[in-house]
Amino acid sequence: MEISTEDIKKLRASTGAGILACRKALEDAEGDYSKAMDFLREKGLAQAAKRADRNASEGVVEMYSHGNGRVGVMVEVNVETDFVGRSEAFRALAHELALQIAATSPRFVKEEDIPQEVLDKEAHFAAVKAREDGKPESIHQRIIDGTLEKFKNEFVLMRQPYIRNEEITIQQLINEKVVALGENIVVRRFARWALGETTSED
Repeated sequence: MEISTEDIKKLRASTGAGILACRKALEDAEGDYSKAMDFLREKGLAQAAKRADRNASEGVVEMYSHGNGRVGVMVEVNVETDFVGRSEAFRALAHELALQIAATSPRFVKEEDIPQEVLDKEAHFAAVKAREDGKPESIHQRIIDGTLEKFKNEFVLMRQPYIRNEEITIQQLINEKVVALGENIVVRRFARWALGETTSED
């Protein structure tokens, strides 16, 4: 079947993949846009996994201020080469990540960054609530597991739905950019401040 230029452009805008990759995905999916999108995301995940061990020490510290200075964000995003680090596409990604952090207040970059004591505390609260709500003992563990998953989806940046397209997570967004840019991308760290907010150190 014939694949239109408009479909290729639309898929490329959504995924960041190259023109040839988008055409092939649409051909393999027999013109089904959703299937082509899924194919490119799966490919992105596989390619991102291959590149995950490659050293990424270039990049940018992106700064963003929102609401006339009421919220401020700094995020360090790394890539492998200075050439890609200076590219418009990479800088745009860093800016999107800063916007995401400002809007959603994540606490951790990735799941592995959550201290065990934080997970234990959330699990304890879930267990207490399950008992107080009179839930059967047999489903308490399922309730605890569900609570922890919800906590991770809310507070882990990589697991959050992307604010501009909630059908994908931030990790999937980054995977798509890894494919498009051809380099490993790492969110190293971030900080978010809100006016008048106190921290555990205060």
